[in-house]
Amino acid sequence: MQVRLDDVVIAVLGGDDRELILIPELCKLGAVIRTAGIPVLTGMEGVSCFDTVKEAVAGARFVILPMFGVDEQGLIKAKYARKTLIVNREVMSLFPPDAIIMVGVARPLLKELAAQQGLKLIEMLKRDDVTILNAIPSAEGAIQMAMEAVPITIHGSNCFVFGFGRTGMTLARMLKGIGARTYVTARKPADLARISEMGLIPLTYTELPAVIHKADIIFNTVPAIILNEDLLKLANPGVYINDLASAPGGTDFAAAAELGIKAVLAPGLPGIVAPKTAGMILARVVPSIIGEQMALTSSTNPEVNRF
Repeated sequence: MQVRLDDVVIAVLGGDDRELILIPELCKLGAVIRTAGIPVLTGMEGVSCFDTVKEAVAGARFVILPMFGVDEQGLIKAKYARKTLIVNREVMSLFPPDAIIMVGVARPLLKELAAQQGLKLIEMLKRDDVTILNAIPSAEGAIQMAMEAVPITIHGSNCFVFGFGRTGMTLARMLKGIGARTYVTARKPADLARISEMGLIPLTYTELPAVIHKADIIFNTVPAIILNEDLLKLANPGVYINDLASAPGGTDFAAAAELGIKAVLAPGLPGIVAPKTAGMILARVVPSIIGEQMALTSSTNPEVNRF
């Protein structure tokens, strides 16, 4: 049973089509929504639309930032914004002192600003319930991009998946289902055993130089440089690389370009290829997180009955 959010004030800052799915669902639960940079929702019952962060966060108990967070200049990505949305020390000082900030992934600047103001910061992509569900549109989107980019079928091709986390595991399973010869890299012995159990081809990172030439398509999910210049020189010149890791990714893109290898950085695929599904994932998880935080507030201060 989903938690009720009657009269809980939530500020939603920027975002993309996922937020257009999330916000109506929050309204159905009784939340009062204040947005910045989403003018397309003007006129929706229970939603107040503003152009600035300062206006949107007034009185908010929860502040929701885009899944991809805030960049190192403090810029909030906002697909529909009429004005640039920025978070800096001055803007953050205007957040209510008890506000809880929710974001997909928090970069150092946002963490620093939140800490300076003593604001609680929740990174949703550190939760299994978010990352496991998000892995589905991420994997489908990555495969879609590869199908459009290469002149061969996925079936029968040699596909390499770097990383056996949530996205890597889902992606590898889908590739095998399509009929690809699927190689998966991992470090932990338990992960290598699981890869083998799934009918995939396990690889350690030290084995890559000897086999990388076989790859027709490489999918990277590791947020650290794996595909460096030395490894790229050993790869098939016609290989296609799809890097799903958070920017700057795990590929030396400059070296790839010099070698004539097509490599693309493609984080945030759920909001691009399946925004409705990605939005419904948020609509399922965000109320749960808010409910958890409300319960914590009540347990630590029984006299608080603002919710």
